[in-house]
Amino acid sequence: MSGGMSVSRQFIIFAAVGVAAMIAHYGALIGLVEGMGWRPVPATLVGYICGGIVSYLLNRRHTYQSDRPHEEAGWRFALVAAVGFGLTWLFMYALHDKLGVQYLLAQLITTAIVMAWSFLAHKWFTFGEPLA
Repeated sequence: MSGGMSVSRQFIIFAAVGVAAMIAHYGALIGLVEGMGWRPVPATLVGYICGGIVSYLLNRRHTYQSDRPHEEAGWRFALVAAVGFGLTWLFMYALHDKLGVQYLLAQLITTAIVMAWSFLAHKWFTFGEPLA
């Protein structure tokens, strides 16, 4: 599993992986909104999926150093990601569509919320480490 890695070090690696996932997510979001005229909420959901793929691959190897088989970790990751997807929709819809917050600022706020959820859910549930 984490090989005795401290939670603070693990979170730093998680955040670094998050930057890579965020580049994929925000790249898709901005490209779809600015380049293709999509509305921000559907565009961010496509971006969330792009970032999720990057996140799974890098977190499994570098953050959690999991030996849980892909067959098990994959469905667990998908379940956590599905909740994160729902949270992304909820916060982007509330912040951007209902409150009129500029879409990139709304996405930054949403990212912070979903990142906290994802770190704990993946640590505890997806990659099988107990909260310590």
